[in-house]
Amino acid sequence: MLTQFITILIGVSIIGCILYGRRLIKTEKVDAVFGNPERAKGGTHWVIVGSSVILILWLYYSWDIARGFYPKSANELCQVAKINESLLGLKYQFPIEEREFKSTSIIKIENKNLVKIANEIKASPDLNDQQKTILVSYIDRTSKLIPFLTSEELIEIDTKIKIQEMTEQIKQLSISFQKENYPFETDAQKIERQKLIDEQGGWGIVTIDSGSGSIENTIEIPTAPQTKKGLKFHAAAKELSLINDKFFKLRNHNPLFKSAIKQLKDDIKAYRKSLDDNGEIASDYAKNIVKIARRIEFASIYPPNALNEMQEAILEFDELQNKEQGGLRLIDILLFPSGTIVASGATCSEQGSGRWLPKPSDTFNKFVELSKPSVGYKNVPLLWIEMVDVSKMIGFILPDWIADILPGKYPVHTKDGVVKENFKSNVLKVATGDFKLLKVPVPYGHIWDSFMRVFLGLVFGIIIGVPLGLFMGLNRFAKGFFDPLIELYRPVPPLAWAPLIISVLGIDNSGKVFLLFMVSLSIMIISARAGASGTQLSKIHAAHSLGATKKQILRYVIFPNSLPEILTGIRVAVGMCWGTLVAAEFLAGTTGIGFVENVAKKYFQWEVIWITIIIMGLLGLLFDITLRKIIDKTIPWRGKG
Repeated sequence: MLTQFITILIGVSIIGCILYGRRLIKTEKVDAVFGNPERAKGGTHWVIVGSSVILILWLYYSWDIARGFYPKSANELCQVAKINESLLGLKYQFPIEEREFKSTSIIKIENKNLVKIANEIKASPDLNDQQKTILVSYIDRTSKLIPFLTSEELIEIDTKIKIQEMTEQIKQLSISFQKENYPFETDAQKIERQKLIDEQGGWGIVTIDSGSGSIENTIEIPTAPQTKKGLKFHAAAKELSLINDKFFKLRNHNPLFKSAIKQLKDDIKAYRKSLDDNGEIASDYAKNIVKIARRIEFASIYPPNALNEMQEAILEFDELQNKEQGGLRLIDILLFPSGTIVASGATCSEQGSGRWLPKPSDTFNKFVELSKPSVGYKNVPLLWIEMVDVSKMIGFILPDWIADILPGKYPVHTKDGVVKENFKSNVLKVATGDFKLLKVPVPYGHIWDSFMRVFLGLVFGIIIGVPLGLFMGLNRFAKGFFDPLIELYRPVPPLAWAPLIISVLGIDNSGKVFLLFMVSLSIMIISARAGASGTQLSKIHAAHSLGATKKQILRYVIFPNSLPEILTGIRVAVGMCWGTLVAAEFLAGTTGIGFVENVAKKYFQWEVIWITIIIMGLLGLLFDITLRKIIDKTIPWRGKG
């Protein structure tokens, strides 16, 4: 129901925003000339259209729209797929799905193989004339096996009867399939089927315990027929499957064929035994001739007109089942793009974009489940809030040595076993957070860990990189001294540093934050240096002429002029940090978005993988939007002169 509402809402939003945009173009007076950045401002309605198009495509190609509007369509297509699977084996023998009879195709292939091996034997310099004569005679006898199978006069009465029985069964199935009450179910069968339906649940609702304390929502197609139409296809598929098994067990082996092939095998076997060590090549050719004879023996070869009636019966039923699908075929074409539901034995599965592209509703439900501490991912939620005492924060911030440098000694227990606290010990308690104050909500989880790693690495990079970059842009010594150091490590990919840094600093936050610091540092240094060295000389001369000091020139002229470059560098550094963080968490770690994705890919948990991708994109977008707002507030003059 929710998917239907969201789909309709998205459709209305897209149409409404497009109409609003067209009306705005007609009524809005635009004074800005082409090329003026003012023309690109605003346009929130187009943001809504763009976001809605992405979401509607996701809903469509993940088949969530199909599930939302027709929740039982997958189950009905599953029953249709069962029929198609059963028919596939039968159709394979006839010029229905193929261009010619399977018998014809096999005969052409094996005759070609016999001619090829005969030519090789005649042209072989390693065989004597006697060996060639004997082997060619075996080939002739093998080729004469085929007429024993294709002759109308030699086909056995029992084989004809079995073919006729199967044909009649298909015809009777076609008659029964058209009846409204097909198949007739007893009350006991209805109860049993309903029990299976309740056990299997709906499309994509099957839940299993992954063994790690988390619940897995698997995209499964319930196989028990849930509708009257599905039941009809399910029953027909079972009957067809039995007919299919009978047909492939049947062999058109008459007494003449059996006698001829047995004699051929015995003669070749005796011939191979009679050969000495010099007859190895002749033995190999004889062995290949036997292989061809066996393929002919086990192939389903019949006289040319023996299966015509069965072919007509199969075509008639195929036409009936396609007609019986009715609107389901249209649903399959329109709402199941890039694939459909396929059957394999007793199970059905999604085949196409719906298989690897999780449905938004499943993805959202999965995110909610993984965000709960009771479920989480590897016992850690994606994002949650816990109440933490302020004392723990104070203990984290304050270094313990503050208490050590105070005069006096720590208290010693008395002879009665009592410890009396003094000022020094109380200060230590404050520094270590060993006291109770008040609790405040603090976020934690995989998302928060990744966010803080990127944030800290970026902040340290800005704090050190910006001043150093400005210094290098203004001072010859700084530029000459630090430039080789920066340019030496900057071209090296961050992942090349990752194994070394993680090995030295460990797999905890220290190594990852330092790696992100290295990534952001070089970007911030180059951005700040470019901004400082790009300051217009006329502005600096003007400041000097007005009596400004060096600090004032740096504060009011050079730094504001460098801000556009610095803020752009921060935007670039954010993207680089995210990419590096995920790769670093892939290599080592027990928390973080990259860690979650790395584990999920091992178990083919598509929803979890897509959740991590979406989260990374949204967090990157959040960083970027924040920086855009900061840019608009801090450098409003950009692009205006």
